[in-house]
Amino acid sequence: MKRLDFYWADKNIVAVLLLPLAWLFAGLAALRRAAYRIGVFKATCLPVPVIVVGNITVGGTGKTPLTMWLVQHLRAAGFTPGVVSRGYGGHAETWPQWVTADSDPTQVGDEPVLIAQRAACPVAVAPQRVAAARMLLERAHCDVLICDDGLQHYALARAVEIAVVDGARKFGNGWRLPAGPLRESVARLRTVDFIVTHGAAEAAEFAMQLELGSVYNLRDAANVSDITSFRGGVVHAIAGIGHPARFFQQLRAAGVQLIEHPFPDHHVYTASDFNFGDDLPVLMTEKDAVKCRAFAGAHYWAVTAQARVDERLATLVIEKLKKVSVHG
Repeated sequence: MKRLDFYWADKNIVAVLLLPLAWLFAGLAALRRAAYRIGVFKATCLPVPVIVVGNITVGGTGKTPLTMWLVQHLRAAGFTPGVVSRGYGGHAETWPQWVTADSDPTQVGDEPVLIAQRAACPVAVAPQRVAAARMLLERAHCDVLICDDGLQHYALARAVEIAVVDGARKFGNGWRLPAGPLRESVARLRTVDFIVTHGAAEAAEFAMQLELGSVYNLRDAANVSDITSFRGGVVHAIAGIGHPARFFQQLRAAGVQLIEHPFPDHHVYTASDFNFGDDLPVLMTEKDAVKCRAFAGAHYWAVTAQARVDERLATLVIEKLKKVSVHG
């Protein structure tokens, strides 16, 4: 049976049959947002500015790489940033949770662990982002917070909204969940501060590309190689991300021959997922790697990726933050 997102690319019969549920979803979402706008529900204003990085569609668009890019630029500008996340896929018994590079992704989520490892900044997670934000303020004394994937989490007031758009897939059939990929209507993009497009950007958008970097061994992170060292050979390519095809395409562009193994986003891996019957190298994204170290073989490798973003975005975000600080 095909996954539901298979039917979101166009207006097919399955998507049409789901339209009544989509209308219901859209109506409830509109009522919820209106309730925050008129004050029925109160958004929590924190004593520091909050940058929300999110999207209006389901699936990976590059929010987490952009979050780490923002952390780097904010730190260079003299800020002390922290990252708030829902901790999707985490099953901790209590919330909020403090996240470190060694945290268990099954408890706090895979993306927060990756951010803690790569961005080396304070990270806290909770389904209620306000609770995670307060933990960061109490324990790390951050002066700016980035909420990773929080565009629809209106309980947390924000100073800056950044929406990330997939330049290749865009908005699918343009319909709301579950008939299409949209969490909110495309009109929502008119209300955000900045639009970042993963791919070719249009006017008034900021372009972002993910470039493959070094490759490190899951058993020995000090064992670092280059993607070119896998050229000409065949590898098993693993991707449990929002858009596995993009990762596979990048590996092929680097000259690597693949046996593709796409998994659902945030897939919880077990050793049995890797019973391929051979000893070919296994290449995976860093997001996958944080969940595979416990059973990794000597031939398991993680491919790093670096976000390349229009530098004007950092300048404009920092200018906006400084204005917020001045006006209190």
